[in-house]
Amino acid sequence: MLFGSSGIRRLYDQDLMSLALQVGIAVGNKVNSVLVGRDCRTTGPALSNSFIAGVCSAGADVYIGGVAPTPSIAYNCRFTQAACMVTASHNPDPYNGLKLFNPDGSSFKTCQQDEVEDALSSLSSANWLNQGVLKEYDPLTPHRETILQNIEVQEKLPVILDCGNGAGCALTPQLLGDAGASVLSINANPAGRFSRPSEPLQENLPYIPSLIRKTHARCAVVHDGDADRMMAFDNTGAYIPGDILLILFAKYLGAKRVVTTYDASMAVEEVAEVRRTPVGDAFVSEQLVQWGDFGGEPSGAWIFPRISYCPDGPYAAGLFCEMAGEWNIAEEIASIPHYPILRHSLDLDQSHEILYALGAVNPTDGLRLEEDDGWCLVRASGTEPKIRFTAEGRTHEYAQKMLDQGEKLVRMAIQGKI
Repeated sequence: MLFGSSGIRRLYDQDLMSLALQVGIAVGNKVNSVLVGRDCRTTGPALSNSFIAGVCSAGADVYIGGVAPTPSIAYNCRFTQAACMVTASHNPDPYNGLKLFNPDGSSFKTCQQDEVEDALSSLSSANWLNQGVLKEYDPLTPHRETILQNIEVQEKLPVILDCGNGAGCALTPQLLGDAGASVLSINANPAGRFSRPSEPLQENLPYIPSLIRKTHARCAVVHDGDADRMMAFDNTGAYIPGDILLILFAKYLGAKRVVTTYDASMAVEEVAEVRRTPVGDAFVSEQLVQWGDFGGEPSGAWIFPRISYCPDGPYAAGLFCEMAGEWNIAEEIASIPHYPILRHSLDLDQSHEILYALGAVNPTDGLRLEEDDGWCLVRASGTEPKIRFTAEGRTHEYAQKMLDQGEKLVRMAIQGKI
């Protein structure tokens, strides 16, 4: 299986380099122009050059966007026929990969992914007279200007921004400053390695609460490696779970129709009409093209159709800062209905095989166990050798009960009892 829940992603090695070249040829055979960007990983230049070589050898032109957030590349895809972001998103440093986009900013759909994968068995290159041309392109300015036209941040609003040494360094500090905020930026140098784990989880950000209290910041916003994700802390220094952030954005935007994933809280259904998809922003994006005002998933991927159909961390950061200038975020969170959610993961190389044994049609879509007062989603990660469990209940005890049910099923499958 070439594509996971968010593009192609794996440990960097010679096989990935060769694959990037082949995918570049496959994409270059289908379109005339491709915008290419990358995150800050040390393997980014080599991998992006391999993909670019493939596109050009197929006869398509390449617009080189350099280091930029994934949403900046996706937004500017409207000026080309396709785009590729070289990134492993929130995965650890040794990983890298490719994300492919359509001109509306949406990820390649499943049928497009299948076409690319099928094309790898019969690749063809253009002759020497018809090679593609390389062109430099600035993807940051158009994206920044569009975001600034859509947000209004309180003047001198004190904000903490943690870019995690990722691609957000290229855009978000200047964006929030231009919007009017007083920004304290940390981990904002594109070092090539992450000074903290890239995924913006609470346990990876233990230093943020004290910084908020010391600086009296109104909020903190945090990116992952390619800045398609944004998570946040409120004015008291409390980390905001993704399910609550989803509801905050929906309420602030006045969104009546929300698209989210099977692992998101049932509480969102109390503030909007909801349609659910398998886990993965590409699935949310695909549904939003057809229906919905706003979409996202608890991992921190927020999609705003007014900008594009790609999760947009910098825009989410700016919008959240606007929100923090108008609301007391902690008080607003206290008014939101929410139920206990438990998340757990199990490292397992045979994660896909176990999900198939449990009866899943697609391991990364997983299985959802449902009862009147709770549910549990069991799925194979699309980016790492893990099985992920998410459970929610009207009470903590009920959430634990559902989590136990999911874990028991997996244990039985591992032991060959299913």
